[in-house]
Formats: sequence, structure tokens, C-alpha cells
Amino acid sequence: MEHVKSRREQYVESTRTALLDTGRRHFTERGFADVSAEELVRAAGLTRGALYHHFNGKQGLFEAVFEEYEDEAAQRIAAAVAGAGGDPWHRGIAGIRAFLDICAEPGYRQIVLLQGPIALGWQRWRELDQRYLGALLEDGLTAILGAAPAHSLPLTAAALYGALTELALTIADAADPAQARDQAVQLVAAMLKGVRTFH
Repeated sequence: MEHVKSRREQYVESTRTALLDTGRRHFTERGFADVSAEELVRAAGLTRGALYHHFNGKQGLFEAVFEEYEDEAAQRIAAAVAGAGGDPWHRGIAGIRAFLDICAEPGYRQIVLLQGPIALGWQRWRELDQRYLGALLEDGLTAILGAAPAHSLPLTAAALYGALTELALTIADAADPAQARDQAVQLVAAMLKGVRTFH
């Protein structure tokens, strides 16, 4: 039997959603450091108590917003890979293209790439980022490079992720982001071909 939400459950859910939406907007537009907890709850039409009850404060809200972005990114990348057919190379390139597209979007760029390491601390940022995207990247590389790659898979994944992140930041600042993205995809494809053939 389908569960019908009580009025209290609906209120709790709507309160949480209001805080997340407000956090997402304010953190993206102004940055974590420049937004106070008081501003967040006022903009959401709620109390500080609601913020602390649901997220234990501003940092907890930021982390929840960060995880929303990462979860959405992982789903979009997985969908792009799944829609690219059966060839492992095409699937891998589709995932890379999707990742670069996502990284160029203002919200993801601001929250995950620029503010995440500062607001969460390097260690927590890495932990969350790997939780959502690490397995996707390693699975893609395994498909492209084979079960016995010439180089360490974790090291290759780390090198590729670092390159992709820097490329994404460069693309976002380019005069023609779409053209820069296409060039970046070609560059990463060339790098992967080199890794695949160089022993």
C-alpha cells in the first residue's frame, strides 16, 4: 500500500527543500563565506532552529547542496554513458563530454569546483567527490583501457580527473566555451589513446 505523507512529513520535506533551494541560490551567487546563516533562514522564510535541526548549521547546508550537485552530475554522466551504445571507447568519451559540460555550468562550477574545497576542507571535498564520481571514472577507464592496463588504474584515474577538472575551469572562462569543450574532448581522447598504447 502506498504511503500517504502526513501533514508533518510534508512540512518537514518542504522546510528541507526551501533551505536547500535557498542555499543553492545564495552559495552560487555570493559564495559560502559571504552568506550568513541569518541571511539564509530569512531568505527561506524560516528560523535558525529549522536550519540547525535539518543541517546542523550553514556548513551542513552547504554540504547537502554540494551532494545534490554531485548526485545529479553522477546520474547525468551515467545516462550519457548508457546512451552512447555498446562501444567502450564511445561510452567513455560520452562520459567525459558530459562531465565537462556539467563542470562548465555556473552552479556546479561554483559549488563543487571552486567553493567545495574551501567550505568543506580538502579532505572532506575529496571524500565526497570520490564517493559520487570515483567509481564512474574508474569503470570508464577499465572499459577503455581493458582489464590489464599498462599503468596503475588508480593513478591513471587521478591523472585524468585532475586534467578534466583543470580543463573544465579553463572551458568555463573561455570566450567560446562550446568550442573549448570540443577541443578539450579531443585532447583527452588523444591522451587516453596515448595511455592505452604506451607501455
